Amino acid sequence: MCKECGCGETENKKEIIPVGREVLEENARLAVHNRQHIEKLGIVMFNIVGSPGAGKTTLLEKTIPALLDEYKIAVIEGDLETDRDKQRIDNLNVPCYQIRTHGTCHLDAKMVHHALHELELDENYDIVFVENVGNLVCPADFRLGENFRVVVLSVPEGDDKPEKYPTIFYGSDAVVLSKLDLSPYLDFDIDACRERSYRVNPGAKFFTISAKDGDGLERWIKWVRWAAQTPK
Repeated sequence: MCKECGCGETENKKEIIPVGREVLEENARLAVHNRQHIEKLGIVMFNIVGSPGAGKTTLLEKTIPALLDEYKIAVIEGDLETDRDKQRIDNLNVPCYQIRTHGTCHLDAKMVHHALHELELDENYDIVFVENVGNLVCPADFRLGENFRVVVLSVPEGDDKPEKYPTIFYGSDAVVLSKLDLSPYLDFDIDACRERSYRVNPGAKFFTISAKDGDGLERWIKWVRWAAQTPK
């Protein structure tokens, strides 16, 4: 019986743990393949993660137009069922491929591998943005072959999220705090959130942004330009 709760289930870690390990190992193998593919083409890939409604699509809507004079960009959109976010990206006139996961709470490297080929990328492309499925837990363990992972956290979610969901923050290169214009109306401590983010991951850049009025966007876009020129 399970020693923790006495539920009657047989405790057999040897049957459970290797299955999860096999899945992650296969994903890691494909992620390396994806990285090699984009590196061969000279493309830098950003994996944008965050909760539903955090502002991931809006961030892309504000970021991509500011870069189009310098970079050729494609987007991969991940969602459970709809293509509503893709429709918004299509308005920016950049190639966009929709992945419907049909209930899966994250993108994986195999899905992105397929999307990269469907986009028919070549050496003329510079940047691929991947908007992951809205979730702060599941995407943390599934690398896609990206050069940079960015967590979008919105003010309404609360300033404690970096410590409540440390895995996804620990493995990211940047944190974008969005919906800054709502902070006067909510009990949100920006300095505390920044400190908690640095406590979990001292190396991650921290940006505060209001897409509504444009505050902070210039600094964020400057970092994206730098990252596009300095792939990891």
